[in-house]
Amino acid sequence: MPVIVVANPKGGVGKSTLSTQIAGLYASQGHAVMLGDVDRQQSSKIWLGLRPAGLPEIRSWEVAHDEVVRPPKGTTHVVLDTPAGLHDKRLADVMKIADKVVVPLQPSIFDIHATHAFLQEIHAGKRHGKVEIGIVGMRMKETTLSADQLKAFLGTLDIPVVAYLRDTQNYVQLAARGLTIWDVAPSRVQRDLEQWAPLVKWLA
Repeated sequence: MPVIVVANPKGGVGKSTLSTQIAGLYASQGHAVMLGDVDRQQSSKIWLGLRPAGLPEIRSWEVAHDEVVRPPKGTTHVVLDTPAGLHDKRLADVMKIADKVVVPLQPSIFDIHATHAFLQEIHAGKRHGKVEIGIVGMRMKETTLSADQLKAFLGTLDIPVVAYLRDTQNYVQLAARGLTIWDVAPSRVQRDLEQWAPLVKWLA
């Protein structure tokens, strides 16, 4: 059972966007998916409450008292949305159950510096198990100085950049209705599906 953890100690970098989209991907493939939300803001849980009936099911995973536990039987895939400030024991607990850690990172010098130490921490934390780590560039605007800065920074790391996702209102508008890019006609989100292709392959 793959456990995908979406993590970055910086707030507002797109963790919930990635978490819900990954859960939607697995659900669209027919898997029994649980979307866990360790974040006190409960963004992913709120999103699940907006999800229309009749779509591929994504179940909620109640993670009580900030404890990371094994999901219920019958689950084939888990996606775990984590809070800002994830460090130390809580990070270690998450790493123990994770198969893959996806780190969303925006092209902002502030986000880059805030994430650098975390990337080193989770890379060192691979001692907790054979965890694959991948970075996803979020809200990317090509041919901008900030995008160039992010790509230059990522080039210094020993962690693969799995995908770059563009800055688009598609994610915002779909999230407001509990949807993902996998729930609408491909023609509406063709460019986004193309950008997701390498991430889909990596998750598989």
